[in-house]
Amino acid sequence: MGTRNQPTSVLESGIMKIRTVTTEPFADQKPGTSGLRKKVSVFRQPHYLENFIQALFNALHDLPTLTLVIGGDGRFHNRDAIQVILRMAAANGVGRLIVGRGGLLSTPAASCLIRAHGANGGIILSASHNPGGVNGDFGIKFNVANGGPAPERVTEEIFRQTQTIRQYRIIDSDDIDLSRDGEVRLENTRITVVDPVADYAALMEKLFDFDRLQDLLGGGMFNVCFDAMHAVTGPYATAILERRLGAMPGTVLNYTPLVDFGGGHPDPNLTYASELVEIMAATPAPDFGAASDGDGDRAMILGQRFFVSPSDSIAVMAANAHLVPGYRGGLAGVARSMPTSQALDRVAKRLGIDCYETPTGWKYFGNLLDSGRITLCGEESFGAGSSHLREKDGLWAVLFWLDVIAARRQSVEQIVRAHWRDYGRNFYTRHDYENIDANVAHDIVSELRTKMATLSGKTIGGHQIAKCDDFSYTDPVDGSVTQQQGLRILFRDGSRIVYRLSGTGTEGATLRIYIEQYVADSARHGDDPQTALAGLIAAANHLSGILTRTGRGGPTVIT
Repeated sequence: MGTRNQPTSVLESGIMKIRTVTTEPFADQKPGTSGLRKKVSVFRQPHYLENFIQALFNALHDLPTLTLVIGGDGRFHNRDAIQVILRMAAANGVGRLIVGRGGLLSTPAASCLIRAHGANGGIILSASHNPGGVNGDFGIKFNVANGGPAPERVTEEIFRQTQTIRQYRIIDSDDIDLSRDGEVRLENTRITVVDPVADYAALMEKLFDFDRLQDLLGGGMFNVCFDAMHAVTGPYATAILERRLGAMPGTVLNYTPLVDFGGGHPDPNLTYASELVEIMAATPAPDFGAASDGDGDRAMILGQRFFVSPSDSIAVMAANAHLVPGYRGGLAGVARSMPTSQALDRVAKRLGIDCYETPTGWKYFGNLLDSGRITLCGEESFGAGSSHLREKDGLWAVLFWLDVIAARRQSVEQIVRAHWRDYGRNFYTRHDYENIDANVAHDIVSELRTKMATLSGKTIGGHQIAKCDDFSYTDPVDGSVTQQQGLRILFRDGSRIVYRLSGTGTEGATLRIYIEQYVADSARHGDDPQTALAGLIAAANHLSGILTRTGRGGPTVIT
């Protein structure tokens, strides 16, 4: 455990004091796929935040030459943590810090700033789509110079440093005023406070036809409802959709970032974005609906009484990319996470480009993007992105969809149904069992792994099993191998059942079950996915015994 009331050594520096504080390691500071996520109460323990930040600095080199971007999603503890990080960065001699005004930066905007300013990396304070508030979650992740999440070799070194740390350095000083743009110095560290929206908005204007979008949104004939869920995307969506593109005032709901997200769960899905879902299900309804998550890197897309699954969304975007100015030159390739449906693969085959299948986690797209192998990528967890950044990007996905709508002059539903007619439909669903006992979850997965060795050739849910495996990925760029990324049951007709433990929660465990079946017959494309997949859903539940083992009546969230 970290220690309390440890002795410190003090170095006078003008009117400020650089303190070297004695500490001890915490055992639980291993970053996951999206950094270090814990309850706020864990981060507020004496020395906990400081230990992790010092370990991060210890893992870096030539600190006086570095420029780092810092910001977060505005959740509880965001502002206090940033002030600690600024004082520690100065005490450790970091050359320059670029900070979002008010301590705010969406995750895609942080990636944008890193790339636009040639920074060496960035510290992003967010727990993404997890709940906020004093009893909620908090998180920190480090992004590297390409703007993307740190690869495993970096996070492993940070973790190694957390396990050997014995002291950290911090300056005693007043808080830095982050409410105004400008520059100050803290010791030899230059701190620049910037508009969190400006660089990001400028990049969006280069990618999309803003004149065409202004014609679509500015006349009051096409109505948009964007739910920012009291999270960080509010200022971005208001600045771009309402002020720049002329959408009606009130287009952006819940636009003020709040430390507890207004008591809501900032996860843009059919369960947690219920206010938007109700609006889009009404008669009449806006023409287009979208919601983004806590840190702005995810988006749910809705039409009038029509839900677009994230897997379909990235496939539709790829098929229509030639209509969007920033992508008219063609796509080098595409990529999806393994649990994401194979709808994108069908588009790639038609276009004659490669489609890569990676583990879940945006960092796995980084090498593919940096090497120029792909242009678009996406995950079934409402994340999509492209070569413009090295993070998934919610508002970018919204603007992409709107630009396609403006070009095609069709509704969301018309565009998706036309896509299904052309490519066939990959019926797809994800069942999340959240906050279940971690031991039970691991037992289910372990027993499934053993059982799968006997399943090949058998028929379940009316489908014959071709093979079963535990997904392994070999990076085509650097040859690194990532194993045990999800248990897959693959059927001869291309259908799939996938089981995977999620690493983004802070309580218990989340077990996700993904189920997919391709249907070419357009007469069946209007079926509800839960009905179309009923046989495979029942088989997936039976094989895992999840309802019996968890005592649940069904999943927490269905998408």
